Order: sequence, then structure tokens, then C-alpha cells
Amino acid sequence: MITATPQHLRVLNGSLVVEHAEDEAIALAGPWISLVRAPEGLTVVRELRSGETVEDGEAWAALYSGDTAHGLDVPGMLALLLSPLAQGGVPVFVASTYNADLILVPRDRVEDAAGVLRAIGHRIDL
Repeated sequence: MITATPQHLRVLNGSLVVEHAEDEAIALAGPWISLVRAPEGLTVVRELRSGETVEDGEAWAALYSGDTAHGLDVPGMLALLLSPLAQGGVPVFVASTYNADLILVPRDRVEDAAGVLRAIGHRIDL
């Protein structure tokens, strides 16, 4: 059983977009937050550009767990955040770093995500 460890997360400024890179060279050259290469291609997380529009639900907010950074050997830290969000019906996309996690939730659901996580003892700064 995983012991609940309250985490401190903050919502990063701006909105993000998650997309599959059709042109890998352009994706690598442009500003990005996260790149993940898998057998089906390159997934890019990047900032929504000024003046760019996306369909409803395609803009994401980032909850950053770096204020309670943890080592790779600490089990369950991400599960303690994702399980409640799943139970609360909040979609997520995750990009992890060496010390922390970036949990993306739809921009229009960031308040819902914060409420779910606060209800179980996590601290969320909007």
C-alpha cells in the first residue's frame, strides 16, 4: 500500500498544446516543453502561441510538482495524484522529469483538478 504524502503543486503560466509531430525537424527546432519519442513518432508538448486558437479541450494547464521534488526511487508519488484525478473524471497527460512531474489537465478543468487534489490533502497554487 502506498502511503499518502501530500505534495505541493503549482499551475504554470500559460496554456499548453499536446500534438503528434508530423515534421520532426520543425518540432525539434521550435520551442517545446517536452518531447517524447515512441515507435509511432514524436509527441510534443509546447506552449500555445500568441494568437493561436485550438478546439475546446485542446488547451492544457500544467500542474508542476517540482516544489516537492522527489527522487526516482520514491514509489507512488505520481499515482497519488493521478488516481484521484481519474476518479474525479479529470483527463490528464503526463510528462515526467528527473525530479518532478508535469501533469497536464484540460485548461477548462484546472479548477476541478485542484479541488480534487486539495480534497485529499495536496496543496495547489493556482
